[in-house]
Amino acid sequence: MRDYNFFTLNSLWFLITINFLIFLVTLVRPDMVSFMGLAPALFQSRPWTILTSLFVHGGLWHIAFNMISLYFVGNLIIKLLGENKFLKVYFAGGILGNIFYLLLGNPTTLGFGASGAIFALVGVLVIIVPKLPVYIFFIPVAVPLWAAVLVFLLISFLPHIAWQAHLGGLVLGLVAGLSFRRKERAFYFR
Repeated sequence: MRDYNFFTLNSLWFLITINFLIFLVTLVRPDMVSFMGLAPALFQSRPWTILTSLFVHGGLWHIAFNMISLYFVGNLIIKLLGENKFLKVYFAGGILGNIFYLLLGNPTTLGFGASGAIFALVGVLVIIVPKLPVYIFFIPVAVPLWAAVLVFLLISFLPHIAWQAHLGGLVLGLVAGLSFRRKERAFYFR
């Protein structure tokens, strides 16, 4: 018998839904961006922003790109390692990315977005499946995952992008990937 239920509420869909709902709230209440975003100079008086900033996005392209990336990368991580490890890496990477932003970012510039968490997930995949063929939107042929990550890390250094959060998330993901690779060799591909 076939199961026609193609949509299940798992942690990945929950995160995507929460991100979109918060994005809609910020369209109606733009002041919520500054309330939930991470400003290093204000962090002591607003410590919740180390987590809430992961759910705030600065525009339609920002959220669309992040959520499409989260869907594909998150789906693969869940299939390889399970939802529990997916969630741990996502939140730990997002928080470490925000710590990097607190330490290395402009104290008065607001930081927000799920990119640090997504870079953490990608970092895990770089260790587990480094040669996984992926497509980058402006390159018409598949490239190995490690090369795509390098391209996006370099793009992170463009103005108005929080390279600190991307780097922090990636570092967490690479370390987690090494740990998972040692523990679960059955998932390691070259």
